[in-house]
Amino acid sequence: MKMSIEDIKKEYRLIFDHHTHTIYSKVGPYFHGKGRIIDNARSAAKRGLDSLAITDHGPFDFYGLDLRKLPQMRRDIALALASFPKLRIYLGVEADIVDTENGLDVSPEDFEKFDFVNAGYHYVPKCHMIHNFLAFRLPWPKKLQERLRRQNTERIIKALKCNDIRTLTHPGDKAFIDEHAVAKACEETGTLVEINARHKHPDADDLRIYKEYDVNFVINSDAHRPKYVGRFAESLALAMEAGIDPERIVNIQKK
Repeated sequence: MKMSIEDIKKEYRLIFDHHTHTIYSKVGPYFHGKGRIIDNARSAAKRGLDSLAITDHGPFDFYGLDLRKLPQMRRDIALALASFPKLRIYLGVEADIVDTENGLDVSPEDFEKFDFVNAGYHYVPKCHMIHNFLAFRLPWPKKLQERLRRQNTERIIKALKCNDIRTLTHPGDKAFIDEHAVAKACEETGTLVEINARHKHPDADDLRIYKEYDVNFVINSDAHRPKYVGRFAESLALAMEAGIDPERIVNIQKK
């Protein structure tokens, strides 16, 4: 039986939101994320989350974080913890999947600076950025689409197998991929598949593929504004539409 969004909110809760952005994601004077760390923490506490992660974009991104500011981010997290002592707050990163030795824009030696690393595909240098941007939005020759699909998929699989990635963020968004191959790689590496509350992919059809593999899922808000931290009901409805048992979603709990 299909549940309404309101019924989902009454019956389930989100335990944690481990993909949120802040003003540390910026380019020049432009803040890609619109809130401070304490603003995200306030929203998380208000929504009754047990934990929150600040995961600003990797350094290759046009609005990626400046690694030199990580000590200040840690200080901001400490201040937020003082205000919301019942909330656990982690410092993560949403690394970009790119053509580098380890397949990410976060080097292996920088992993220790974060509590964990998520990774996803974005329009950044070293990832066939222009071709993917155009092919994903405009009519594109089938042969070129398939070439990009193969290249994107190989890039994701390399990143998953070369790194300890906690969550693959919004797979299939911004670029064509082979969902079966990516799902198999997530299965082999124990990587969580994200059901993203902000992007259109993975959609229900994508999730029907992922559920056939031995993977677990996580719902994240991908909030770029504090008011969206903890958003989950629509994503859980999408998962249910795809036939995913809520017990396979690691941060969903019945009330």
